[in-house]
Amino acid sequence: MSKVIDAVDVICQHKYNGEIIPIRFRLMNEDGEYENYTIKGYRNISHPGPYTTPDNLYVSSSTYIFECIVVVLNSKKRVRLYFETRNCKWRIAI
Repeated sequence: MSKVIDAVDVICQHKYNGEIIPIRFRLMNEDGEYENYTIKGYRNISHPGPYTTPDNLYVSSSTYIFECIVVVLNSKKRVRLYFETRNCKWRIAI
């Protein structure tokens, strides 16, 4: 199971048709310093209707889910970003 973090800052692009494109995010590390990550690739893996994700999060049809590729220490990593439209809250599963 993945670790889910609620405290994530995300920079994204909102297109005219309602599409959201995640661009960058930042997390606070154990030392209290922010680490910034640029998203190299993403895909929207949202599904209609409520269900529980592989990260053990219960989501509804108003939640966007993005599977993203980031580079960490010269290695590509996959993370999932969750955006809840009801309260404009981002979460990340790493």
